Amino acid sequence: ILCAAQRCFIDSGFHAASMASIADTAQMSAGLMYRYFENKSAIVLAIIERQLQEGRTQIAQLHSSSELAAALLDVFTRWQAGDPGVVNAALFLEMSAEATRDPQIAAALRRSDALILSDLAAWMNRARDQGGLGLPPGTVATRAFLLECFIRGLAVTAVRQPDMDACTIKDSIDDVVGRLLSP
Repeated sequence: ILCAAQRCFIDSGFHAASMASIADTAQMSAGLMYRYFENKSAIVLAIIERQLQEGRTQIAQLHSSSELAAALLDVFTRWQAGDPGVVNAALFLEMSAEATRDPQIAAALRRSDALILSDLAAWMNRARDQGGLGLPPGTVATRAFLLECFIRGLAVTAVRQPDMDACTIKDSIDDVVGRLLSP
């Protein structure tokens, strides 16, 4: 259901995608779908939760800034290609817009953002011998926030400039990540 909903939200936008079209895409009856999800907002909340878990898992696997730069380049390339295996950048923007109208989605996104930010900060602060970056505690909060903003900017760029040159993106990611995560 979540994969079908994502496809419908990407193709039609949140408001144009109906529960019936999601059920059709999932190849199930709308009645059966309602047994799992009360409405579209409940589906979006489940998608946000799934994205949060994926993001936290990826952060937990990081050990170096070069790993982060490579991962960001990979996800940007996959966003450009519309790879269904990663969270779609257009869907990210669609959910962000919906958060301006739906307080429940806004709260879920704020919670998700706070947890991701906390995980990034913990990774940056953790000692190098423990798989972190060992950055000074006084700089971690600001750098984690800036990194999160940069990643969001990459998502917007993938949607608005899908033909962006890969070398330019790679150089930009390497530069920004190098500066943000240097001791």
